[in-house]
Amino acid sequence: MQIPEIPNLIHYAIPFFALTVIVEVILTVKVKLEDYEFKDAITSIAMGLGNVAIGLVTKGIVLTFFLFVYQYRFFTIPFVWWSWVLVFFAEDLAYYWAHRVGHVSRLFWASHVVHHSSQKYNLSTALRQTWTGGFYTFIFWIPLVLIGFHPVMVLVQMSISLIYQYWIHTELIDKMPKWFEAIFNTPSHHRVHHATNAQYLDRNFAGILIIWDKLFGSFEPELEKPKYGLIKNIETYNPIKVAFKEWFSMFKDFFTSKTSIKNKLSYLVKPPGWKHDNTGVLSKDLRQKWEENKKANT
Repeated sequence: MQIPEIPNLIHYAIPFFALTVIVEVILTVKVKLEDYEFKDAITSIAMGLGNVAIGLVTKGIVLTFFLFVYQYRFFTIPFVWWSWVLVFFAEDLAYYWAHRVGHVSRLFWASHVVHHSSQKYNLSTALRQTWTGGFYTFIFWIPLVLIGFHPVMVLVQMSISLIYQYWIHTELIDKMPKWFEAIFNTPSHHRVHHATNAQYLDRNFAGILIIWDKLFGSFEPELEKPKYGLIKNIETYNPIKVAFKEWFSMFKDFFTSKTSIKNKLSYLVKPPGWKHDNTGVLSKDLRQKWEENKKANT
């Protein structure tokens, strides 16, 4: 099977990423907002470079697998203008569910936690990407190939989505026009997603379109100032530790917990924070407690 060439849009975007990070640093200092923490930014950039390097391997693996699956597609969607419109919506919906599962299943959180590990929120944070997710999270996009979208179309749209999400990682933009905020993911919406405030936990999973969060009940507007990072922060600038710390913790819980095999497996599929002895605290528990306190104070 001859594998078609696929343009790696991320590689073309790297100079733009570098330039805009520099511009944001200058603007941040100029308007006297909280300064960049350069160790944190360097870690994020290192994670991004590692992601791009590993992506040279994983993109090939994913494309080969998608091409194999494509042989068993139910329909054939041609390369015409309207198919790009369809794949835009279909890919964005697939991203929404992949992202949402990445927060409620520890196996997928183990790779996605990397992106949330910074306690800062700026354009460099957008570059803090997983080194492991590319090997398995692609399964959420398999339905698009089975429907009949060519694998190249799917992978190109995945890159477009990732590039779009770059600019929303900033505090320099407050709100976009109301019509834009109603339809698209914006810096305000995505600041909520990166926040550890109880009411913001596991909210706003959108890629490009915020409409999915509003449709599936996971939308939360930005009201109080977000506090970024994790409920329990990693507290390291070492890229290798950032990339693999949660994997180590997850497998440690799996192998060392003295419980049934069912509970051991639950350490892989249950949400982050789950414990077999009910001592764990989940995001939904923290959010529920916040909602109860809010009702009690009104």
